[in-house]
Amino acid sequence: MRLEFSAASLDLNDPVVMGIVNVTPDSFSDGGQFDSFQAAVDHGLGLVAEGASILDVGGESTRPGASAVTVEEEIARVVPVIRELTRQSSVPVSADTSKPEVIEAAVAAGATMVNDVRALRQQGALEAAASAGVVVCLMHMQGQPRTMQAAPDYRDVVEDVYGFLAERIEACLSAGIDESRIVVDPGFGFGKTLEHNLLLLQGLERFLDLGMPLLVGVSRKSMIGAVLDKPVADRLWGSLALAVMAAERGARILRVHDVAATLDALKMVAAVENVGPQ
Repeated sequence: MRLEFSAASLDLNDPVVMGIVNVTPDSFSDGGQFDSFQAAVDHGLGLVAEGASILDVGGESTRPGASAVTVEEEIARVVPVIRELTRQSSVPVSADTSKPEVIEAAVAAGATMVNDVRALRQQGALEAAASAGVVVCLMHMQGQPRTMQAAPDYRDVVEDVYGFLAERIEACLSAGIDESRIVVDPGFGFGKTLEHNLLLLQGLERFLDLGMPLLVGVSRKSMIGAVLDKPVADRLWGSLALAVMAAERGARILRVHDVAATLDALKMVAAVENVGPQ
């Protein structure tokens, strides 16, 4: 399985890691740590040095209760960082955004992927992504970021999310986005209770039936805090456990804060799986 970027392709036969670059003052895990231009660029290049295969640059927090960001402010945050990261590195850069204006500006600055928590449902977003010819990641979210955790409800969380993603894939194909440029994400933590999240991970292999590469982002999330009773700073070990389980269930892209540690965990799993006669 390969993911086709505009100027390169990425082999997904083995899981790869997407490093998170939050250019925000209020993201749940590292808000404010990398919200200056140079800090964000240095952080992104550091993740590349650790082995990240993709960088995901975001300028608006999607945690519950986070403040909205204008188009102009989001562009001002992410475009200089994307431009510099693509200048200094050959690793594909993704824009974590839902706004069509930001998609267009990010692609003009060098982004070759759009990672959208709204699965390109905001007016104009699908058209902007299709016109740009970039890879798209379609994520499931019930509700809106600022209220999504109020009362999430599903008939069957795995099948409901599966149905949503199947519909969004069809919308992308109809808009002219090639299937080689579509990634899906069940959206852990986005309009889901702890039980919903655990059931999604338990049933993750169902999403392989969609035929698209599967991205999973569980790094440092509240589901880990709920199970382990740990603050964000102490969720590495839980994050690694979930990353390994996601990879074993078919995830090809793991969106993480801790790139080197995640790759070490994946390498140990691969060593065990590949030893002996093949």
